[in-house]
Amino acid sequence: MNRFTSKLTTLLCGVLAFSFLNACAIIRPGEVGVKQFLGKLDETVHESGAVFLNPLTTHVVRVPIQTRNIEVNLSLPSKEGLNVNSVISILYRIEQDKARSLIENVGLNYENVLILSVFRSAAADVCAQFFAKDMHSGNRAAIEEKIKNSMDKVLKVHGFNIEAVLMKSIKLPPGLYRAIEDKLKAEQEAQRMQFVLQKERQEAERKKVEAAGIRDAHLILAEGMNANVIKWRSLEVFKNLANSPNSKLIITDGKAPLLINPDKEE
Repeated sequence: MNRFTSKLTTLLCGVLAFSFLNACAIIRPGEVGVKQFLGKLDETVHESGAVFLNPLTTHVVRVPIQTRNIEVNLSLPSKEGLNVNSVISILYRIEQDKARSLIENVGLNYENVLILSVFRSAAADVCAQFFAKDMHSGNRAAIEEKIKNSMDKVLKVHGFNIEAVLMKSIKLPPGLYRAIEDKLKAEQEAQRMQFVLQKERQEAERKKVEAAGIRDAHLILAEGMNANVIKWRSLEVFKNLANSPNSKLIITDGKAPLLINPDKEE
């Protein structure tokens, strides 16, 4: 009898433990849960932790609220009518207080039903306003921001917070890469020529200033060389010749000396 009682007790403990485990749902960090009783959602949104329920009539619908990433391979139209293949990442998260409304109105397949549908429409509308080369240049950030803002207008009310739209890979149509490279080379050559011309202008300006300085110096000298100055310089020359110990033959008209066959010092 005692053995039977012991087995029965063990069985009852196992049933109770199993019932307890099934009556407790665990909500992991980074997600929230909403109880669903016979198909009807509870009003309370539960955060991470243990949630007790009746496993026969109730279960917990979980919704992740961490930042999630959807990667999409998409062909985008450009302003000139070309198709540009791109790999784009959509970073989004769900606002905790909108989790119940999201489950009720959209369902758990919200990425395909709502996010991707809105993204494809927004991306096509925005990219059609830009040239294909803009998607491969500094305008990429502007395109990403416009797509993000367009998605926010539709998805914000459903509890989605679009954090970023990132164009990770751009594949331009054949021939367009070459055209862009040729244009960049032409722009670089034009910039180089502008630099050369600027340098030449500076050099010409320098020479002009230098010539003006030489001209002004000659003018000053010419203005100073009057008859009195020339006569005074000639007297200085006579004086120096007179003081020289060497014998000389000097022919002069009294204004300027002319020295003939000067003797060299021994």
